[in-house]
Amino acid sequence: MQWQTPRRNLLGMKEIDLTYPDGLTGVLDRFEGRRAPFDFGAEMLPPADAALEPLTVQIVAEDAARLGPGSPNTSWARKRARIAEEFVGSTELAFLNAQLIANLRKRDFPTQCPTLFQRLWAEQSAHLLQVLDLRWLVSSVQTFADHGMTPTQREVGHALRMLFGLVKLYEFERLFSGHLPSDAFRLRHKVDAALTMGMEGFSLDSGGPDINLIAPIWSKALTDPTIALLADHLLNRLNADPGTVFRRLKLMREMRAARQRARQ
Repeated sequence: MQWQTPRRNLLGMKEIDLTYPDGLTGVLDRFEGRRAPFDFGAEMLPPADAALEPLTVQIVAEDAARLGPGSPNTSWARKRARIAEEFVGSTELAFLNAQLIANLRKRDFPTQCPTLFQRLWAEQSAHLLQVLDLRWLVSSVQTFADHGMTPTQREVGHALRMLFGLVKLYEFERLFSGHLPSDAFRLRHKVDAALTMGMEGFSLDSGGPDINLIAPIWSKALTDPTIALLADHLLNRLNADPGTVFRRLKLMREMRAARQRARQ
């Protein structure tokens, strides 16, 4: 099916101002432009059946972040060194997880990458949850969207990729409001304007879009043993974070309830 970029409104009277001027074609061009496979040269990642337990105690050395004399100057060697900068002093298993993610984001990758990634999270979830920071944990769960072995893993991966991606976009834009992430907006300052796409407004008294968004993902994730620990950990961290739209909505509900009690 050929997607046509809409350039005019329904009456054909004038051009529409588009966020992405070239529509799907332009978006895909930008997306695919970031997915060129790495050139490995003679280097190789560990085989699919590599022993993982020893990697939990091996530490990434400082020289892993440098291309020394005689090192290959391939796109993968340069990328691996940049990734290693974040993992010096951490375990080789954590470093391997990041290398696999970097490759699995590409159009093509070494054939063992999906199997290794699955094994890491099936066999070493507890270790990875202990040593990885939140950014790499989020990247890990998002990787299941395209490389999960079960429908549940792929479904949860897609849902959490969308959830955390939108949280990042919204929370970044909100920084320009001049408010700290933990500051809830005051109820009296709401602008009287329609929501996009004809959506109905959110009710602070009885609204549940936040619950309807999170609950199905969370409960579904717990049914798959490979992704369960990772997804549960991340959603618990989201629940405990004071600087998200979810926590601010909770605070706004509490402010509204307090005002209603004061009027009684």
